[in-house]
Amino acid sequence: MVVTGLGVTTAFGNLDQSWNHLLAGDSALIMSQPFPELPPYPLAMIGKKPADLHELVINATQSALDDAQLWDAAGDINGAKNSGTPLKMGLVVGSSRGFQGRLEQECDRLSLQRLAQGSWSDDVDLSPWFYQALPQEVAIAVARHFRIQGPLSAPMAACATGLWSMMQGLLMLRANQCDQVLVIAADAPITPLCLSGFSRLGAIAKDGMYPFDIHRQGLSLGEGGAAFVLETQRHALERGASMYGKILGLGLTADGTHVTAPDETLTGVDRAIARCIDGDSSNNPNIPNPNAQKLKAAIAYVHAHGTGTRRNDKQEASIIQRWFSKGVAVSSTKGATGHTLGASGALGIAWSLLALKNQALPPCTGLQRPAFDLDFVLPSNTQIRGKSLDAVLCLAFGFGGQNGAIALGQPDF
Repeated sequence: MVVTGLGVTTAFGNLDQSWNHLLAGDSALIMSQPFPELPPYPLAMIGKKPADLHELVINATQSALDDAQLWDAAGDINGAKNSGTPLKMGLVVGSSRGFQGRLEQECDRLSLQRLAQGSWSDDVDLSPWFYQALPQEVAIAVARHFRIQGPLSAPMAACATGLWSMMQGLLMLRANQCDQVLVIAADAPITPLCLSGFSRLGAIAKDGMYPFDIHRQGLSLGEGGAAFVLETQRHALERGASMYGKILGLGLTADGTHVTAPDETLTGVDRAIARCIDGDSSNNPNIPNPNAQKLKAAIAYVHAHGTGTRRNDKQEASIIQRWFSKGVAVSSTKGATGHTLGASGALGIAWSLLALKNQALPPCTGLQRPAFDLDFVLPSNTQIRGKSLDAVLCLAFGFGGQNGAIALGQPDF
């Protein structure tokens, strides 16, 4: 399966703007606080006020459709272009928070109304806002906006949601349910509940995000999303589409040990990477991949989850050292874009694909004094270390011990 369209929205801007800022080592994190009842935190916001998830997702999706040349002059998905048959497009939209921000805003408004009236009024009805906050509503909103009528899925796997979304897209294509799949993951997590919750967990940074640094403090929230057009390589070639890269493997596991903390034995993470690299092209762990050694040897860059928390970075550094020898470049981009929660894995995939396309590596922004013996990419050296970049690995982990690994390569790998 190959990616033929890509759209991104972050606090830096669109795809090109975000990529240029990443390579420059810039950070979108700014000490701010849109909610006066809370203290300021380093946040990566798209605008001056919290982003609306609907607008964020629609912008990223539109960019991906334009990039894949699937949007015609009439303002519709061009399903018959170069094929003569109607397009069967699937849709996967993952988000760990969904429209939670809208529900919080409405609850806050009604609380103020209750204070003013002394009690709930008889005409207060929360049901429309409750329905909007359900997990599938973001996917339904995208389907309605672009009039997509193929299979629809709305995965939710905390910060591993982006990789889970890609797996759902792969399964739709393998089941021959559609010719192409729009795979999207996005989050607008800057809400009072999210900020307060991460603060109470002791996971939020005080003044900045420093992945893998000896002085790392924790995560900093950011807004963002990424959208992909995914299709079989044969279908892409038939319609003359350009390709960013190929999905070479994908592994997903769960620890099943703790509500938030990862398993210290790293067993689940190890299995996810093994399934990604050693499984066959259908990701069947029972069928060995004859190209596993070739793939592992070709991986020259790991886009790490890198949350900047004490425990995650320590355990992730350990698993990378277990799988790869010195010389494999490593970076986390969360010090630049902030931690976008459910969108973070999708953004990691986007940066990995751009690294393959542009033969350049995004640096580990915020890293000053490495706490681990890894070959971190720094802003002063984003060049490829070797002849060429043919394959990369992207990692993502979520609360509850949800582990994801995806291998991406050049279209001719």
